[in-house]
Amino acid sequence: MFTGIGEELGEVVAVEDQVDAARLTIRGPLVASDAGHGSSIAVNGVCLTVVEYDSSTFTADVMAETLRRSALGDLVQGSPVNLERPVTLGSRLGGHLVQGHVDGTARVRSRTPAQHWEVVRLSLPASLARYVVEKGSITVDGVSLTVVEVGPDWFTVSLVPTTLAGTTLGSKQAGDAVNLEVDVIAKYVEKLMEERA
Repeated sequence: MFTGIGEELGEVVAVEDQVDAARLTIRGPLVASDAGHGSSIAVNGVCLTVVEYDSSTFTADVMAETLRRSALGDLVQGSPVNLERPVTLGSRLGGHLVQGHVDGTARVRSRTPAQHWEVVRLSLPASLARYVVEKGSITVDGVSLTVVEVGPDWFTVSLVPTTLAGTTLGSKQAGDAVNLEVDVIAKYVEKLMEERA
C-alpha cells in the first residue's frame, strides 16, 4: 500500500528486454537505502518487487500483464521515474490509499500553465470513466492528485510547483503516456452494489 506522495525522482539505468517481460534497474538512493530482496517499491505507480539491490540502485522484473496494462514498457535508459516505498502502520497518509495496481494508461492531451500551477488535461479510458469524479482522488504515474474537471473522455488535474519540480509530471508533454490508478474504494463500492442488485 502506498500514499501517492512520491519520495524520490529516480532514473532508469538499464532495461533488459526478456521477450514477454522486462527487467528494470533503477537509480534511487533514497528508496534503495533500506531495500531488501522481495521489498516493494512503486515505480511510476506500479508496485514492483526488488530482486537485486545495492546502496543506490534496485532491479525489478516486470511481467507481461504489467507491461500490457501500464506505460512501463515505454521506459528507456535515462527515463525519469517516480519512486515511493510502501507505507508502514505508523506512517502519515498524505495522499490517498494507493495499491500500486495500475488500472490502465492515459495520454497527456494538453498543459495550461498559470503563474503558480499548471493544469494538465489527460485522456480518460472509457473503462475507467465511471470511477473518476470531480474533486475525487486519482493516481497519475504514482502521484496522488485531485481531479479538477471531468469530461466524457478526459479529466484535468492541477499541479503545484512541488509536483512539477519533483515528479515526472513536470516534464510530460502532449502525447506522452502515464499510468492511472483509480480510487480503489470506488471499485469496491461498485462491486458491493452489483451484488446487492
